[in-house]
Amino acid sequence: MMTNNRFAVAIHILSLIELFKDRPVTSEFIAGSVNTNAVVIRRIMGSLNKAGIIRTSPGVPGAELARPADEITLLDVYKAIAADKLFAVHEKPSPACPVGRNIQSSLEAAFDQAQSAMEQRLADMTLEHIAADLKAKL
Repeated sequence: MMTNNRFAVAIHILSLIELFKDRPVTSEFIAGSVNTNAVVIRRIMGSLNKAGIIRTSPGVPGAELARPADEITLLDVYKAIAADKLFAVHEKPSPACPVGRNIQSSLEAAFDQAQSAMEQRLADMTLEHIAADLKAKL
C-alpha cells in the first residue's frame, strides 16, 4: 500500500474511533468501512499505537484515541504512517549527461520545500476538523 493511501486509511481509522467512541471499534468493523482486509487495518493501527495516537490492549476488542481529537494533528498521523518522504528522487541518473549529473540536487531542493509546506499545512489541521466535517455530512 502506498504511503498516501496508508495516510488516508489511518485518518479513516481515527475518524471511526472518534465518531463511534461510545462502542468498541474493532479492526473488522474498520475493515468493513475501509473495504480492505482487517490485517491491513491492524498493521496501520499498530503504527498509530506505537506513535501514541491510539491505545489498544491485547485481547481487548477496539481502540481509543490516546488524546482528544483536537490535539491530534494530521501531521502527527502522517509522521506515524509515512515511511519515506512524499517525493523520491530517482536513483542513478547518467553522470555523462549534464542534466543527469545535476537533477538530483535540483529535485531534492524543490521536493524538500514541497514537503515542508505540506507538513506545515498538516500541522494546522486536526482530527477534530475531519470528524466535524464528517458529522456535518452524516
